[in-house]
Amino acid sequence: MAETLPNFAEPRWFACHTRPRCEKKFAALLAVERFPHYLALVPSVRRYRDQTKRFTKPLFPSYVFAEIAPERKNRVYQQDLLVRAIWVEDQAGLLRQLEDVKAVVASGLELSLHPLLKKGTRVKVAGGPLHGLEGVVDDPANPKGVVIAVDVLQQGLLVRMPMENLQILP
Repeated sequence: MAETLPNFAEPRWFACHTRPRCEKKFAALLAVERFPHYLALVPSVRRYRDQTKRFTKPLFPSYVFAEIAPERKNRVYQQDLLVRAIWVEDQAGLLRQLEDVKAVVASGLELSLHPLLKKGTRVKVAGGPLHGLEGVVDDPANPKGVVIAVDVLQQGLLVRMPMENLQILP
């Protein structure tokens, strides 16, 4: 399913959304086609009963960043690995952030993805005794929990809970 990319005259960076578990294959395709690209990989360890497996996995599941020239954009869709190429308006901002990600990955420090939450973001509790309740984020800079609203009273209950138990609502 090829998505129409906006008209552009010079190579632009895109966030390429791949099919599930196709990030490495897509990055290999980009390398063969000589597209500048970046796939953030982090080490991972999986322990089984009698063995330990070490491997690298994508930091951002289903995403590879690539610079695509307009005359070659059809080449990124040649193996049906790409779902869509997401147009990035702020090219300089993206490149700065990619450099930051590269520095963090290269540091070897432990890292994990964390959703970028804003005050008032609607969330659903995905685990624990309040599973299924909906509320809003109180203060992502100093997260104390979720506010569960009682609209008729114009009141809210601040419930302390780990942010990893929350799922962002559309």
